[in-house]
Amino acid sequence: MSDAAAQPKPAEPTGELAIRTIAMPAAINPSGDVFGGWVVSYMDLAAGISAVSHAKGRVVTAGITQLSFLRPVKVGDVMCCYTDLTRTGRTSLTLRVEAWVLRRGEGDRLKVTEADFTMVAVDAEGRPRPL
Repeated sequence: MSDAAAQPKPAEPTGELAIRTIAMPAAINPSGDVFGGWVVSYMDLAAGISAVSHAKGRVVTAGITQLSFLRPVKVGDVMCCYTDLTRTGRTSLTLRVEAWVLRRGEGDRLKVTEADFTMVAVDAEGRPRPL
């Protein structure tokens, strides 16, 4: 068996790339890591971007479940959020959102956070509408 065959394959993101950004110093907490809320806000944007295309119109975030912070995000990390549609209902849909980083923009991708976002399609008055 070759060394390459013995090495585990790096994990890969699930779904489609929805948004990419870079962690800047303004987003850090006193410990020097990026605030979890900053990460979740970009995950919510990614879920919204993807949900709008599936719902063919405006959506709102109804809930976030199964949120797991796996690793810290550091200043200079390039964070990418991937979305995967996991459920559709009459007026809502759920997307699995994974946040991955490239440390200082290079090297292997590392999964830092994951969660399920439930989005509801709404009409012009903000009332739920069928998908």
